[in-house]
Amino acid sequence: MDFSLTPAQQEIREAILRLCAGFGEDYWLDRDRDGEFPHAFHRAIADGGWLGIAMPEAYGGAGLGITEAAVMLQAVAESGAAFSGASALHMNIFGLNPVVVFGTEEQKHRYLAPLIKGDEKACFAVTEPDAGLDTTKLKTRAVRSGNGYAIHGQKIWISTAQVADRVLLLARTTPLEEVKKATQGLSLFYTALDRRYVEARVIDKMGRKAVDSNQLFFDGLPVPLEDRIGEEGRGFEYILHGMNPERVLIAGEAVGTGRAALARATRYARERVVFGRPIGKNQAIQHPLAMRWVELEAANLLMLKAASLYDAGKPCGIEANAAKYFAAEAGFRACETAVMTHGGMGYAKEYHVERYMREIMIPRIAPVSRELILSHIAEKALELPKSY
Repeated sequence: MDFSLTPAQQEIREAILRLCAGFGEDYWLDRDRDGEFPHAFHRAIADGGWLGIAMPEAYGGAGLGITEAAVMLQAVAESGAAFSGASALHMNIFGLNPVVVFGTEEQKHRYLAPLIKGDEKACFAVTEPDAGLDTTKLKTRAVRSGNGYAIHGQKIWISTAQVADRVLLLARTTPLEEVKKATQGLSLFYTALDRRYVEARVIDKMGRKAVDSNQLFFDGLPVPLEDRIGEEGRGFEYILHGMNPERVLIAGEAVGTGRAALARATRYARERVVFGRPIGKNQAIQHPLAMRWVELEAANLLMLKAASLYDAGKPCGIEANAAKYFAAEAGFRACETAVMTHGGMGYAKEYHVERYMREIMIPRIAPVSRELILSHIAEKALELPKSY
């Protein structure tokens, strides 16, 4: 058993780091300040063929696995782009997995090629203000109207909706009180984000300003029947096929962000001289940095295990959730230690570690809370009673 990167995976990592070298930390500091979506970066990734890394070759993708996609997004974050860079690509890498698995051949050709080429951007609309993580309680409705549906309702914390051309949307087609199981009656759509019927209201937030988060208001968005993915009422089942890959990718991004912070902290510790000696010579500085390295390496191995299970077609829900949890915590501790290693300068934007500190909060919160992951592991791995 060996979780070292293969030569091909190492080549992916090195190629991404070379590409990202053209978008240094000052580029991301500028995007953090002005809030502009990193279009040039997104285009460079698309032109390199990387957006389709985990998409089937038949539709223009590379046909590789979630492991390779995680290696790629980890390298993006590690380059200094952190979650601003990774989140600009994240949805386009994993989000349409339900389309790949359940879409028709016509849908796959129509949807996947523009996404892979970078000609279209997508957003992922599931979460709602009142439902939170209880997806079965979604209130957004898709009502049959002619040869299609009309969408009414709200979604929240929807990333990239300001720049997206299409939306992958989960909505209720059968009222909750009319289904036998709460997971029934939800349908999945991938359709044009027509601004005449959808208001995307930006949420002013703590970090990752360049990748917008939004509340969406749907007022009769027309969706043709051919934009429904799979059968009506089975959307909850379909959406589950994207959840484990997303956990794995977020774990990779969290490790990458932690590594970026650790690299800056160790460099500063070597260069900063106080009382006639570099502060990195002091064990009070060395030991926390060394512990962060150990934790990030452990998180990386857990991520690679989860990714390998997914790519092998084996159950990986426990491992994917555990990897997301542990990587987010390890990344957070690395970013915190980086700020503290810099002392007062850690609070200054020009040293970048305060940006990493703000952005590493994302994987600790989303797309599922730490507490729910621990409850899931307690139930599934430890066979304890379900607590929620």
